[in-house]
Amino acid sequence: MADSLTSFGKDIQPSATREAEARDFVALLKPRVMSLVIFTAFVGLVAAPGTMNPVLAFAAILLIAVGAGASGALNMWYDADIDSIMNRTAKRPIPAGKVTPGDALGFGLTLSIASVVLLGLIVNLTSAALLALTIFFYVVVYSMWLKRRTPHNIVIGGAAGAFPPMIGWAAVTDSVTIESMVLFGIIFLWTPPHFWALSLFISKDYEKVGVPMLPVVAGERETRKQILLYSLLVVPCGVAPYFMGFAGPVYGVVSGLFGAWFLMLGFMVWRGIEKAERRLFAFSILYLFVLFATLAFERLITGWLA
Repeated sequence: MADSLTSFGKDIQPSATREAEARDFVALLKPRVMSLVIFTAFVGLVAAPGTMNPVLAFAAILLIAVGAGASGALNMWYDADIDSIMNRTAKRPIPAGKVTPGDALGFGLTLSIASVVLLGLIVNLTSAALLALTIFFYVVVYSMWLKRRTPHNIVIGGAAGAFPPMIGWAAVTDSVTIESMVLFGIIFLWTPPHFWALSLFISKDYEKVGVPMLPVVAGERETRKQILLYSLLVVPCGVAPYFMGFAGPVYGVVSGLFGAWFLMLGFMVWRGIEKAERRLFAFSILYLFVLFATLAFERLITGWLA
């Protein structure tokens, strides 16, 4: 790790021509990823049985977001060498010379520790432990261990992005239940087809930096097959909250219709239909948003009527 930091400093730090601005550190937090974390954590909090003081709920969501952003900063610190080569990531703060590797590392570590400690003190230890696990999984298990070693990096590493609704649920209940694990499962199974669809049309970026994404290692045909297989898994999991009784009929209908659409696109990708992977990538974002938004909406309306 120290060698990585030294090499990053040699390659990147000399190009820094000005002091880092606040917006550069905000960019380190991966705001778009953070917005998804905030949203899914909020849904987990709303869907959980019981009530929570609004101030504590706001604090919980804020600290979960900070922890997620911290892991993004640490990921950018570790991946700065390959980020500087890939077209998609070359303008990130470290390879662009806007933030030094050392500053990014210190920023990420400080926010990681602060978010976990404060969540444990203000909310509860279960949610804090899950947040710590999320940061560890994303930074150490995915970024440092899996990403550059196995084409299954997205499958296993995707767990990091699936924890936020569990953390939100635990913030209310101080526990991990089968319902929160189902919410985890939806995102966990959704991640491979979502990212593999993306990797199909940016595979050259991954190839030139030696990241063994599935299309680079196994080829497009196998990737398309795996996308279909995971599509077949995520759709039943997406409908499961209705059959388990913690989502209502509106969610049941919406998850069924959007799941059928997801499967259709997954089948089109498998068949190799032109631009189907781009359509699946775009739709997968809508799919996840609609499912979680519908679940939250139903629970909020039910609570209001009650």
